[in-house]
Amino acid sequence: MEYMIVFKETASDFERRHDDAYWGAWGAYIAALQQSGITRGGNGLQPPHTATQVRVRDGQRQVQDGPYPDTKEHLGGYFVIDVPSLDQALEWAARAPCASTGSVEVRPVLPPMDAPHA
Repeated sequence: MEYMIVFKETASDFERRHDDAYWGAWGAYIAALQQSGITRGGNGLQPPHTATQVRVRDGQRQVQDGPYPDTKEHLGGYFVIDVPSLDQALEWAARAPCASTGSVEVRPVLPPMDAPHA
């Protein structure tokens, strides 16, 4: 089954992105994921100040630029992995470098939807 593992990092995690130790830990984690053959896709994301949120309220579009001061953790990246069980997905999530400073969310991926018939 496919699971998305979503990495939520703290502001200090994002500040460490200039640190070789930060990238060394992530490099080792990503290499382990790739060597296992379970990776289906994923990416890291730019820092929170590059984010933009869009909401539509009463038919009006509302746009807010990041960062968002009321948020303690920010979306740092994600992978989609294909493993037999939730327990295995949770094991991979726990190995992520940000699991000890931020959090990692694990969600099952919906199966592809059939295209509408014409």
